[in-house]
Amino acid sequence: METRWPAALWVVRHGQSAGNVARDAAEAAGLETIDLAWRDIDVPLSDLGTEQSIALGQWWGQQPVDAQPEVILCSPYIRAVQTARLVAEHSRLEHVTLRLDERLREKEFGILDRLTKFGIQQQHAQLHEQRTHVGKFYFRPPGGESWCDVILRLRSLQEMVTREYAGRRVLVVAHQVIVNCMRYLIEQMTEEQILAIDREGDVPNCAVTIYRAHAEGEGRTDQAMQLVQANFLAPLHAANAAVTSEPDATTAPKP
Repeated sequence: METRWPAALWVVRHGQSAGNVARDAAEAAGLETIDLAWRDIDVPLSDLGTEQSIALGQWWGQQPVDAQPEVILCSPYIRAVQTARLVAEHSRLEHVTLRLDERLREKEFGILDRLTKFGIQQQHAQLHEQRTHVGKFYFRPPGGESWCDVILRLRSLQEMVTREYAGRRVLVVAHQVIVNCMRYLIEQMTEEQILAIDREGDVPNCAVTIYRAHAEGEGRTDQAMQLVQANFLAPLHAANAAVTSEPDATTAPKP
């Protein structure tokens, strides 16, 4: 029976962004706000993020053709687009289709955008208390999104993927919250399960979470795809590229 899902699905967090440096400086100095010259949408890769993306592309270029992506779905944020293009260029995926989709954008932080954890405590004490009480899965800052809001737009993306890319090999390049929320959807997790994974640490930059369709005759579950490996980092280790896992600059407290 023909699957409605991709034959293979890879979900990747973008390479390290230049905004990480600004965030680290603000945290170290005990500042309330992060000094960035760009909108969050326009934050580019750092030099290390570029190196990580190239390493991932070179690794993919060494794989058999039937183990390479045919389609790249990408967040429109610059750091994600740069990652996707570098992966495609250095893996020589001439056949790949790159498609930007705003549903893969970073979680929106609304009134808390560009604030450090200290800044949130100082400027929005009541919101800080509410977030602590409600938890990040359901908490929605004014003008921003909760994880549930992100999951809602990803449900729409999932329907498109099953409709347009059934049986194909799909790479998704996006952001940390997107990686976690896609795991929540595909693996049919509960709030407690995905937050437990989140507490283990940030998703490393250019880490690959790998799914494949259940093969015919396999002991199937009610899940659509089978998790092969989460946060696969061998391509970076092989290229001696440093592994980084900081939250993005606009989310000094974990998003």
